[in-house]
Amino acid sequence: MTTQNIGLLKALGAKMDYLSQRQRIIAQNVANADTPNYRPQDLKPVDFGTVLKGVTASKGIQMVSTNAMHVGAGNEVAAAKEGKQKKVYEVAPDGNAVIMEEQMLKSGETVMDYNLMTSLYQKNVSLIKTALGTR
Repeated sequence: MTTQNIGLLKALGAKMDYLSQRQRIIAQNVANADTPNYRPQDLKPVDFGTVLKGVTASKGIQMVSTNAMHVGAGNEVAAAKEGKQKKVYEVAPDGNAVIMEEQMLKSGETVMDYNLMTSLYQKNVSLIKTALGTR
């Protein structure tokens, strides 16, 4: 049995792959900051709720509350508030729309998320080692 057979570790690995691809695209945007008519690109964010619904529906998993005092009793989940932000892009006279500050913020977020996934992966492997008594 490998770590790739464990669902949580497989999900963490997939998120790390996504973040690696996103960092590569951000680096490409920065590299083309002076290219005329270049438009920055980004990966579409993954909607965790949709992924979770797909997994739970296919396996017949359903949330059940055993006490009326449980949060979300009756399988009701409060809707999250969504703030709308206008997408405003500066465009240079040569048609380039790469904003370096925006790309650096995205890069920093991606690095932080990747470090979090790495830490979670390491901690889960450590827990498995402890459970197996090999630590």
